[in-house]
Amino acid sequence: MSKLGKEIISTLKKAKKKGLVTLKTSPDISGLRKKLKRTQPLLKKKLKLNSYGLLLSYIRAKHHTYLGSERGEAYANLAMRVLRALFNFAAGQYEDSQGHSLITENPVRRLSQTRAWYRVERRQTFIKTHELEVWHNALQNLKNETLRDYLILILFTGLRRQEAAKLRWKDIDFKAKTLTIIDTKNHETHTLPLSEYIYELLYKRRNNVSDEFVFPGTGIGGYIIEPRKQIAKVTAASGIIFSVHDLRCTFITIAEGLDIPAYALKRLLNHKMNNDVTAGYIVADVERLRKPMQIITDYCHLAP
Repeated sequence: MSKLGKEIISTLKKAKKKGLVTLKTSPDISGLRKKLKRTQPLLKKKLKLNSYGLLLSYIRAKHHTYLGSERGEAYANLAMRVLRALFNFAAGQYEDSQGHSLITENPVRRLSQTRAWYRVERRQTFIKTHELEVWHNALQNLKNETLRDYLILILFTGLRRQEAAKLRWKDIDFKAKTLTIIDTKNHETHTLPLSEYIYELLYKRRNNVSDEFVFPGTGIGGYIIEPRKQIAKVTAASGIIFSVHDLRCTFITIAEGLDIPAYALKRLLNHKMNNDVTAGYIVADVERLRKPMQIITDYCHLAP
């Protein structure tokens, strides 16, 4: 933990003991609610929150650059986005006795003002058609059935990794042969038809897994987390380097190559179509997606 982070935690602990500040956390940030009183002096004294010069310079010129060189440019940008979100949250939570925010400026904004964000190209990696069989065979040899089925589901449905990881049995309708994702990136409920292969895979898991999650794990959330060591075993056995996100890219690439209609593909991926007037007149019917989903599954499953 950085020196700044330790100072913040130390200050909040002292403030809590003295009853000097109020922190109201939302359910999205934490499951806990701490009832403390509002005020400003101790935080100002310790952190000098109304003097941002040093902190701005540190974020812009040192920490962001350091992360970029040591961990990668994409990682550095992600870290700053998380920090930006934390400052935005704090600005709405910490107030003085007059109701004014103690956080008067988000220091991460300086990266935008000085155009210091790294330009990171979108990943374009995916599993090629002629590699699918080798990859699939290597995956089948894994002893970890949960990981194996998790990766297969993503490849055959195009789900995002967290959407698949957090999937619960209550989200699957075996009678209608559909699955529904509630917590999506665009905040819109996403229902997909199950191809015959995926239906059988999930039905088999249902008989063998009693946990609430389809893919249970040992993490704090109770669901599977990205197991890099197991993925590395598949890479070693197949010679194919891939990430979980690459499986979604593979699904998209295969669908496009099979000439799946653009509107159907966007529905399968749960992409918004806000600027498309025609799309606004199309009624979303999950059954209209069943044939395209089956075509993609058949191709992935039977590709040489």
